[in-house]
Amino acid sequence: MNKSDLIVAMAEAGEISKAAAERILDCFLSKVTESLLRDESVTLSGFGTFSVTSRAGRKGRNPLTGESIDIPAKRVPKFKPGRELKNTISSSGAAASGSITSGTITGGAASGTITK
Repeated sequence: MNKSDLIVAMAEAGEISKAAAERILDCFLSKVTESLLRDESVTLSGFGTFSVTSRAGRKGRNPLTGESIDIPAKRVPKFKPGRELKNTISSSGAAASGSITSGTITGGAASGTITK
């Protein structure tokens, strides 16, 4: 599923226009990004937590020349799935078949908090 597919699915499930669904999704992505830039984690109860972690610098090797290179330290986004999402995925046959035939957006899984 790509962003366009998600917008269509949200519009259908929420009985709203595609334009409204796109604005909601864009706002959600923007607010998550802003929080991560401030080193805040974003927790969606039952779904998971978005956070930022730091990777230490390390030595690497150029695969073409074999030359040793320095890979700089950097900050990277991370997602840790929640227990409810893990349980849903592990008990579903969708992971094996690669498709989901139906879905519902509910308030419980969509509720969230921003923590520092």
